[in-house]
Amino acid sequence: MATITAADVNKLRTITGAGMMDCKKALVEADGDFDLAIENLRKKGQKVAANRSDRESTEGAAIAAVNADKTAGVVITLNCETDFVGKNEGFVKLATDFANQALNYDTKEAFLASDFNGITVAEKLIEQTGVIGEKIEIGSFEKLTGAFVGSYVHSGKIAVLVALSANVAGAEEAAKNVAMQAAAMNPIALDEAGVDASIIEKEIEIAKDQLRQEGKPEAMLDNIAKGKIQRFYKDNTLVNQDYIKDGSMSVAAYVKSVDGGLTVTGFSRVALG
Repeated sequence: MATITAADVNKLRTITGAGMMDCKKALVEADGDFDLAIENLRKKGQKVAANRSDRESTEGAAIAAVNADKTAGVVITLNCETDFVGKNEGFVKLATDFANQALNYDTKEAFLASDFNGITVAEKLIEQTGVIGEKIEIGSFEKLTGAFVGSYVHSGKIAVLVALSANVAGAEEAAKNVAMQAAAMNPIALDEAGVDASIIEKEIEIAKDQLRQEGKPEAMLDNIAKGKIQRFYKDNTLVNQDYIKDGSMSVAAYVKSVDGGLTVTGFSRVALG
């Protein structure tokens, strides 16, 4: 029987993130064999993951990461079952580490298959499910590129990226302000072109039905409905929304006030729940 020291237990805890008692038990069962102990902890994670596969994981941490030259960013959510776990320092650090690694990949699938300290990200999620005792998974994953990419995270629950057309003086503050706008107002698209035609068709029909109920003549419905659609764009597309810090201008106008040629070229928003 191998002698299991406190240093051994701490080493395994550092490697896996598992609790002290779980690490000690795993080392005892593996007779001091670290590789076998790690394997046993991962098997435990698989069992817990299987038992909790039908649980809802709507809590967690929303994280944004942007590369060094500000030309690409990623937003992800690391989901769990309870707010208590989602606010845990170790859990948030893991989410941040995942986001920084996710910068290197264009798809969620490639990210999940990538190496994370000797195992895949997907395997790490299973391992941590066993450690924490809750269903842990990557919920949202969105990548954004542009001439300048900035970010904003609201209370660890909403993460936003905004891409601007150029890296000009004031771009970082402008991108953050527009990202705050997207976090607060949750636009469905960047501009009119980004709104799915089926949504517009539905909105036109709703508008016409409302107008008929108000007794408006059928011949007038199309023109009035078009006006309502313009209002829909103003309320629901990012660049057309009233800027929340100055309602006298749109988001597009605010960005142009920073630099005359500056525009918003894209955004990504992820949220828990």
